[in-house]
Amino acid sequence: MSQHTEQTNAALMTRRHAAVARGVGQAHEIFVKKGLNAEVWDVEGKRYIDFAGGIAVLNTGHLHPQVVAAVQAQLELYTHTCFQVLAYEPYVELAEQLNAMAPGNFAKKSLFLTTGSEAVENAIKVARAYTGRSGVIAFTGGYHGRTLLTLGLTGKVAPYKLGFGPFPGEIFHARYPNELHGVSVEDALHSVEQILKNDIEASRVAAFIVEPVQGEGGFYAAPAEFIVGLKALADQHGILLIADEVQTGAGRTGTWFACEQWPVAPDLITTAKSLAGGFPLSGVVGRAEVIDAPGPGGLGGTYAGSPIAVAAALAVIKAFREENLLERSKAVGARLTKGMKAMAEQFPVISDVRGLGAMVAMELCEDGDLSRPDAALTKRVVAEAARRGLILLSCGTYGNVIRVLVPLTASDSLLDEGLAVLADSFAAVQ
Repeated sequence: MSQHTEQTNAALMTRRHAAVARGVGQAHEIFVKKGLNAEVWDVEGKRYIDFAGGIAVLNTGHLHPQVVAAVQAQLELYTHTCFQVLAYEPYVELAEQLNAMAPGNFAKKSLFLTTGSEAVENAIKVARAYTGRSGVIAFTGGYHGRTLLTLGLTGKVAPYKLGFGPFPGEIFHARYPNELHGVSVEDALHSVEQILKNDIEASRVAAFIVEPVQGEGGFYAAPAEFIVGLKALADQHGILLIADEVQTGAGRTGTWFACEQWPVAPDLITTAKSLAGGFPLSGVVGRAEVIDAPGPGGLGGTYAGSPIAVAAALAVIKAFREENLLERSKAVGARLTKGMKAMAEQFPVISDVRGLGAMVAMELCEDGDLSRPDAALTKRVVAEAARRGLILLSCGTYGNVIRVLVPLTASDSLLDEGLAVLADSFAAVQ
């Protein structure tokens, strides 16, 4: 136990600044004491509605009873063996379940890791091993992690890439389709073709990696026709298609994997965040012949596929089935979208409301002009909402998007309460 007795946010922030690296950011100067479903309480006893969900990690909410029970049961058995030393059946069961849930009419296999960045790194490793190629094409505005390879893939400089270069070579960025900001599907596909003409020959490209909905990039969904065109290019040149579902996966968009809504199936899918209900677990799922390219020992990690996290993930999947959370995801998204669109009628600074399933966001611009992103207003709204008891996150290339990643288990009354706080926050800072 800590020897310090004063438990105020201000006192803890003072200790934090003295002890914790400056580079570890913090969206709100709040220290949590307790969380339950879609609510949290800070060390001073103040209650908050959680519309952030630990950045898309708590689709089943804080302390879901099934997750807690599964973890407690696992703690009585064993906490770690390293799967590569002594295996355990739940790891295999989870792989079987995800293989069955992933789209694509082909045999599938999975491997488990700890973080989203690890999943992306291993997907690239697998793609390179299978194709014998080294190049990777990612997209502007994409976010793929904080390790050096995944930072190289990430298509946004500040704050993620500042001061950390050089990054691994043979990574290229094509334009991500964004009709709202003047990038058509044809523009995006043409930019991929230009890379293949100007920067690297197609025969040296291992994979395209794309988020079905850009997370940090601003919640822009990839249009179906773009994915079809990208897959056609991939198939033409023997390039793999990787869906980075670290943020979109585990039911956030109304299907377990967002790419289930694509007209074509990717070769590999990365998953993490809400997969294990708050416990560190990630995975790569995909075409069996592709995943089997690396030899024994080529994949893994000491903590990869932790038995505790795997037990939690199995409980999360069970909860989704028993509580019909995929349908709930669609209903949550519809309710949030309706509420935000009503706000947009009242506040012209809200220039766009968009989302897929319960992955919903609003974009703020000066006088609603899409060419004038308003990051300062976004910051004020997020801070005011927190002061009023609602936890939100911003995102977007220009920091002018408010995103909602509320647990899917939140009640309608709680969603409405949160939306009311958001509207009041707009009114207060205008």
